[in-house]
Amino acid sequence: MDIGFRVLKLDSSNMEDVYYTPAEFSEKDLFANNIKQGRTDEDLLFQTMIELGIELSAKIEQTEIAGKTVWNVADGYLLACFDENVNETTITAIAQQQPYYFVMRDSSLANDNVADNFEQIFEHYSKDTIRRIL
Repeated sequence: MDIGFRVLKLDSSNMEDVYYTPAEFSEKDLFANNIKQGRTDEDLLFQTMIELGIELSAKIEQTEIAGKTVWNVADGYLLACFDENVNETTITAIAQQQPYYFVMRDSSLANDNVADNFEQIFEHYSKDTIRRIL
């Protein structure tokens, strides 16, 4: 039973400047990790919630799907996974839940095959899900 409350502290963005102004950087910089060092999955989740207009008081559950941590916000309205090496099994299980939004890190994809099949998996199981890659 959750009887507590959330305390949040305002900080700078979790994203490196290259994420917001890619034209100002070299090609080499564009492929570097675009998330600032020391940021947690919860940091990324709350920034995503703010950017998508989801209330910070929304119900948040941390679940496991195919061995990966998945954040479930507002009973499936937003699903987010920031783990490393996310494979097609995880993506498929998430898509089958048909969230309104799905968010993950670019560096989370296990390999190029997963990246290639990502859109097709969602088109098959949940074509209306709005997908966002950080």
